[in-house]
Amino acid sequence: MTTEDEIREAMKQVEDPELGVNVVDLGLLYGVSLDEHGKAILDMTLTSPSCPLTEQILADSQKAVFPLDGVQSVDINWVWDPPWSPEAMTDEGKLMMKVMGFM
Repeated sequence: MTTEDEIREAMKQVEDPELGVNVVDLGLLYGVSLDEHGKAILDMTLTSPSCPLTEQILADSQKAVFPLDGVQSVDINWVWDPPWSPEAMTDEGKLMMKVMGFM
C-alpha cells in the first residue's frame, strides 16, 4: 500500500498552472491521509479562493495520485484556514519563484 510520503512525492508532479511551480513546494498541500479502503484525502489550499484553475488542479492531483498502489479514489478537501501565504513555501519553492522573478 502506498504511503503518505509517496503521495506527497507524486503531488510534486502537479503544478500551479499560473505559477509553474508544484503544489508541494508552493505549500498548497497541507495534509495527506489514506484510509484502509484506499481513499486518499488531500487537504489543500490555493493561493486565492477565487482561483479560476481549481478544476485543473483537482484533475491533475487525481491523475498524479490515482495510479499509486492501493489508491482507489482521490478527494481534495479545500482548506481556507489558515490562508496560504508565501511563508508556506519550501526553500525549493522560494528559489523557483525567485528564479522566475516572482519574489
